[in-house]
Amino acid sequence: MFKKEIIVQTLAETAEAASEFANVIKKGSVITLTGNLGAGKTYFVKALCKKYNILNVSSPSFAIVNTYSGKEIVHHFDFYRIISVNELYDIGFEEYISDEEAVVFIEWAELFEEIIPKKRFQINIDFINDYKRKINIEERK
Repeated sequence: MFKKEIIVQTLAETAEAASEFANVIKKGSVITLTGNLGAGKTYFVKALCKKYNILNVSSPSFAIVNTYSGKEIVHHFDFYRIISVNELYDIGFEEYISDEEAVVFIEWAELFEEIIPKKRFQINIDFINDYKRKINIEERK
């Protein structure tokens, strides 16, 4: 069972933490990210995806989901603007989440906790101050 707490002060330290975490996850993994607006959820995903040679990561706030291909396939969700769980079902959320050939990231996952798999990695990013962040990563089964 994987569990880690990291304090970061710079984007480079966040990128290093994301890169190290990339070594822990594998195809079929679901990773949920929570934290306040601007905490660094999308940056963490972007930094991790560099390890997969994916350089075109952007926030899926308006698209709901972006899919990227590199060394791995990544489905990147953002639930922030979702009003109803039916919106997720309408775009085929269940197919994305069960894709054993992809890694799935979900930002703002706490908004629709009822459809998130229990088996996942949970990442919380919290502000300590304007410059420091605390990143908690916990594997849940």
